[in-house]
Amino acid sequence: MIGIIGAMDIEIERINAEMTEKREETVSGALYTIGKIGSTEVVTAICGIGKVFAAICAQTMIIKYGADAIINTGVAGTLTDKIGIMGIVVASGLVQHDMDTTYFGDPKGMISGINVVEFKADEVLSEKVCKNIDGDYIRGIIASGDVFIADEEKKKEIAQIFNAVACEMEGGAIAHVCHVNNTPVCVVRSISDGANGDKEMSYEEFREEAAAKSAQIIINTIRNL
Repeated sequence: MIGIIGAMDIEIERINAEMTEKREETVSGALYTIGKIGSTEVVTAICGIGKVFAAICAQTMIIKYGADAIINTGVAGTLTDKIGIMGIVVASGLVQHDMDTTYFGDPKGMISGINVVEFKADEVLSEKVCKNIDGDYIRGIIASGDVFIADEEKKKEIAQIFNAVACEMEGGAIAHVCHVNNTPVCVVRSISDGANGDKEMSYEEFREEAAAKSAQIIINTIRNL
């Protein structure tokens, strides 16, 4: 069973359209669709925006639906000139850039209790995703936080502290839940904006096309498992 999480309907609707033997359930306010893509059992969910919604959804997939691995799909802002609009980032690791206990001498982003800054993505699943990408992509650290990054200075700060190549609002929380549950995780993001408020690199303009591109990569990957 593969769990697939997107924050918005545009990040999941294409995947659901490919499913057979579908049924739907609502759990804790999130819509889950259970079915098959090819011969693989999948459960998808539209979790909502932000880390808490994402964490609830990931835990539900693992505990209620028995997900053997979780894939997070969607859009992100680029933090590097190595990848631009409509390019793909496949996470090598995930961090939470808004976690801050540096007052106590901790490194920025460290999750207290488990003392982890970077949650590693599953290499086997991530490599399978990479083989199904047609076009530009990079591997790298994706930074998550409960803030939409649209400021050049903040973008530079996150990139510098975490060596991150993209930012979004859910992947780090999903990776956190997968880590404590010993569940493989893969995060795939299509770049929708420059994370700097640049009108020429508009989130609103590119997000639907970017979301569809990321979703299609997930579909192709699952069909080829």
